[in-house]
Amino acid sequence: MGAMMASITSELLFFLPFILLALLALYTTTVAKCDGTHQWRRPKKKRPNLPPGALGWPFFGETFGYLRAHPATSVGRFMEQHVARYGKIYRSSLFGERTVVSVDAGLNRYILQNEGRLFECSYPRSIGGILGKWSMLVLVGDAHREMRAISLNFLSSVRLRAVLLPEVERHTLLVLRSWPPSDGTFSAQHQAKKFTFNLMAKNIMSMDPGEEETERLRLEYITFMKGVVSAPLNFPGTAYWKALKSRASILGVIERKMENRLEKMSKEKSSVEEDDLLGWALKQSNLSKEQILDLLLSLLFAGHETSSMALALAIFFLEGCPKAVQELREEHLEIARRQRLRGASKLSWEDYKEMVFTQCVINETLRLGNVVRFLHRKVIRDVHYNGYDIPRGWKILPVLAAVHLDSSLYEDPNRFNPWRWKSNAPSSFMPYGGGPRLCAGSELAKLEIAIFLHHLVLNFRWELAEPDQAFVYPFVDFPRGLPIRVQRIAGEQGHRSVLTESTM
Repeated sequence: MGAMMASITSELLFFLPFILLALLALYTTTVAKCDGTHQWRRPKKKRPNLPPGALGWPFFGETFGYLRAHPATSVGRFMEQHVARYGKIYRSSLFGERTVVSVDAGLNRYILQNEGRLFECSYPRSIGGILGKWSMLVLVGDAHREMRAISLNFLSSVRLRAVLLPEVERHTLLVLRSWPPSDGTFSAQHQAKKFTFNLMAKNIMSMDPGEEETERLRLEYITFMKGVVSAPLNFPGTAYWKALKSRASILGVIERKMENRLEKMSKEKSSVEEDDLLGWALKQSNLSKEQILDLLLSLLFAGHETSSMALALAIFFLEGCPKAVQELREEHLEIARRQRLRGASKLSWEDYKEMVFTQCVINETLRLGNVVRFLHRKVIRDVHYNGYDIPRGWKILPVLAAVHLDSSLYEDPNRFNPWRWKSNAPSSFMPYGGGPRLCAGSELAKLEIAIFLHHLVLNFRWELAEPDQAFVYPFVDFPRGLPIRVQRIAGEQGHRSVLTESTM
């Protein structure tokens, strides 16, 4: 026993100098980290190299300046001043949150391509309150992928060719046949909205244009849209409050349609059913009733608003570019000639694919008009880009419009020049977003504009009835509704007008 104790003592004496040195080192480090008042000082943490910028006013930040109205073919004074002062990536405080604003083409593409890994969709809570928590616009992750898959299946290339192309042409002719043959003056923006709304209502819920229920729904939808982009003040009389009431009315219509469809499906075992999105969602998905309601409402919103404004912008830009109208008319006269030779009365998918210059006009309209100005994203992991640190939890706004109007990327960017698209589209061109959240209806939107322009340029000349231009509020809108005066030109150069024929 005594021998064991002696051994332990000798080992402790051997390690004693090393223990004393360790304690001395710990004491020295501790003192170094204390100030003169013996207060503990934490080790200095490396400060993130944030993009330059300013936070603006408390709470409101710079939101009011960012959203100040300006012409749609410009980025506005706020953006011009901030980019000139801070560069294409700057920080701010917008919508009540610390935000990085990007007008850099590379960063915008990086954000969209890394959806779900570094960034995720993050729209203001007020938008989710109106569109619904199951809206594709606000969903993220698996829930968004499931909803998007349903939309993509419904808008597949097979359906575009076989079902939607004939429907788009039929609704185009319904609108154009209602126009006066000469010296008629009306709002082109209103007509574009009527066209896209009726088309979407038909293909979402089989609601026919002109019916009382369809018209009531369209009027409710106008009120609903005004609230989507309004201040979220939920008390009687405000646009937001009215929009919530309109949302309830619209959902009531959709719910009644759903109940009638379910009853019909349970009673009738035949295979003849309405070929619309409502039937598709009921048959091909496991979505709940609430999910289907929000899906249909959000697609009615997305499929109507952006397409109608893009069409109105095309009418506006073409009115100011007679050379483009002439080339467009020549292209569509040739398509109509080939159509007559094969004895067809309706446009085919092959006809659509021949509309090459038309696609140039559509691209230029989307680039210059920028219906979708910017996107809302949130940083979910710390990001280091081009020397800047963008912390997790910050909002980040990729501003698509500023890239599309960047003079270093597009020559004379504020001029309508569809010929620039005769070469390949640059990677900076992202009118429908990109990555996993690329707009599911982008191909349908381009189809709508192309078919409408086909019949428009073959049958009408038009001019502005009074001066007007598109403004950003932040949504794009024509203050006067784009009033135009039209003159029918049916019969020119051997073209046989379809406007005088019966509705298909």
